[in-house]
Amino acid sequence: MTLTEDPHPPDPQPEYSPQHLILDLDGTLIREDEALPGAAELLARYRDRCVIVSNNSTHTAQGVALRLARVGLTVDQAQIVLAGEVTIAYLRRSHGDARILLAASESLRRHAVAQGCRLVRADADLVVLALDPHFNSERLALMANELRCGARLIATNDDDNHPGPSGTLVPETGALLAALVAASGVAPLAVIGKPNPLLFQEGMRRLGSSATRANTIMIGDNPATDLQGAKAFGLRALLVGPRPEADAATLHELLARLERPADQYRLSDSTSKVCCNVFTDVS
Repeated sequence: MTLTEDPHPPDPQPEYSPQHLILDLDGTLIREDEALPGAAELLARYRDRCVIVSNNSTHTAQGVALRLARVGLTVDQAQIVLAGEVTIAYLRRSHGDARILLAASESLRRHAVAQGCRLVRADADLVVLALDPHFNSERLALMANELRCGARLIATNDDDNHPGPSGTLVPETGALLAALVAASGVAPLAVIGKPNPLLFQEGMRRLGSSATRANTIMIGDNPATDLQGAKAFGLRALLVGPRPEADAATLHELLARLERPADQYRLSDSTSKVCCNVFTDVS
């Protein structure tokens, strides 16, 4: 099965009974190297009925699982879907013979090589941009000139930033992408991460056949990626965090609402602001 094949077509008459969760990572479960209050309880409550779907393009699932373990969160790496790794899978499937100039962390570069990607420093067919910790003017010039010579551009995600500790922000791939597009004049051929569907498709595949759009809810903190991506994919979403439009301020509050049987709770829709009643049926 490829990532573009969708084993979970929309339900004709969806019943909003959240038995499964798709969880964002940064800003939802963690903030850089600290677990957010309620994250451990939420993960324990749903155990094998949840997956993490993140626009993280720095680490592999194995690395994220270890990182989460260090802050007290237990998640199997098979439950972690990352934009970086999904991008590599997309490249192998759709551009298997391409010469790839990959701007990324060493971890993602090693993963790409292990998966059979052909990485080059010049004469590239594709320029692939992830969150490159060594991004500088020299790399920008190299990538921009490859694009001007005919290479096509693919980005793992286009988030401008993600939440850091103590209310700070961490620049993301989208900030680098803006510089590259401005320098080269070339728009990306594809952006893989949320709000686009590939990560949601893979998340549903990992949840298994018991997960449907009717009984799965996206929980995140970002209206532009989590909420809009879920909506486009046919999932309902709950937002958590300090934003005015959030459905719950904390994961503790969110979990309390999920655990109340036959409870009704408001699901955000950032464009229409329609309130939908959702009845939980949590075993």
